[in-house]
Amino acid sequence: MVTNDEPTRILVVDDEEIALNNLKHVLKKEGYEVTASQSGPRALYLLEENMFDLVLTDLKMEKVGGMQILKRTRELYPDTEVIMITGYATVDSAIEAMKGGAYHYIAKPYKLDEVRKVVREALEKTRLKRENSRLREHLKAFQGDARIITDNPGMKKLLATAGQVATSDSNVVICGESGTGKELLAQFVHSCSNRRNGPLLSVNCGAFQEDLLANELFGHEKGAFTGAVEMKKGLVEMADGGTLFLDEITEMSPAMQVKLLRVIQEKEVMHLGGVSPIKVNVRFLAATNRNLQEEVKLGHFRQDLFFRINVVALHIPPLAERKDDLPLLIQHFIRKYGVLMHKEVRNIEPEVVDILLRYDFPGNVRELENIIERGVALASGDTIEVGHLPEDLRDASFHTFRRKSGGIPSLADQERAYIEWVLREHGDNKSLAAQVLGIDRVSLWRKIKKYELEG
Repeated sequence: MVTNDEPTRILVVDDEEIALNNLKHVLKKEGYEVTASQSGPRALYLLEENMFDLVLTDLKMEKVGGMQILKRTRELYPDTEVIMITGYATVDSAIEAMKGGAYHYIAKPYKLDEVRKVVREALEKTRLKRENSRLREHLKAFQGDARIITDNPGMKKLLATAGQVATSDSNVVICGESGTGKELLAQFVHSCSNRRNGPLLSVNCGAFQEDLLANELFGHEKGAFTGAVEMKKGLVEMADGGTLFLDEITEMSPAMQVKLLRVIQEKEVMHLGGVSPIKVNVRFLAATNRNLQEEVKLGHFRQDLFFRINVVALHIPPLAERKDDLPLLIQHFIRKYGVLMHKEVRNIEPEVVDILLRYDFPGNVRELENIIERGVALASGDTIEVGHLPEDLRDASFHTFRRKSGGIPSLADQERAYIEWVLREHGDNKSLAAQVLGIDRVSLWRKIKKYELEG
């Protein structure tokens, strides 16, 4: 059977009445819903009106033969398999039909066990193809079109700005902590741009040594160095008419920054070992988890390149600053990994959500996705439970100190955040909080006044 919910539907076409009735009888005994036609034109009409899980058709028939039925089935229902029925004299033709997309052929006179076996195998292939098609559609919903899941006002404003910027050809820098979704935002900008039909290519500038990165970006001529046995286009050239995303751009060496600056200014690229520049039309998107202006001040990033690449800056806030998105993101990842793992996980215990709401996610959305993926993998029923969380999350006896506004928090900031957290964890019971902090109640009171934690 192709599905458990609906009967498996088979179309049988043969202009010999006895052969047609025999096949119909055998397949009905197997539990299939069988539609029989003694006419090729009638079979084409039935295909137009109904979807079948499998088609068995005689190869040689008057007016409309098996090859025409095969072709039309392929056009209407690409996942439906077709089995050819043929006499001994036309086996070669049946093999040709298989080359045209038929699943198998059955030669007359056929054995009933052979028919049953081939039909079962063809239906299983149909089932797998349809399941894969459904999976691809689900994955498109999760991975395609740069879907950014948010209901946070700040994120919505950021996306609106990104959408406006996208229609220009301005270069863009996307800033944010690791795991916030910088590459996803780059995909969003590209998909909203006038270049959306062109290529979107990406490279992690921190993943290559300088010479290898130069080769990746600019390509080389044949014989440019030992091992260069043929010409290779670089990513800049391959992205012509589209967008090139430079992830971790602050990891680029000063020498590479000079080369990139020239490409942006001159709108041309030179292969390693080349003598003639190649004109390119590329939009550059860059990403960094550092403060780019601070990198310029420290001399780690060229100021002239900064002005060329940083025409517009988009900053993605950390997940800790958009906790209102957690329920949406959690459900999104549950659906995603339920599909990928073929599991019926749909729910999450309220205690799990409470733990996640109190966590600061130093790894941001990527860390949340990993946590939910783990939960779906471990769930034996339809619900993610506390026991499916990593051990350090299960006890919830932690607090994560984060960088604020791109800088490292001061000791006073750390102390204030820690005292505030301990008070919250103990229901604002100051005696208990002082005991946990290892100080007396008077000292705690002074710190509360100092950090204005009252009210």
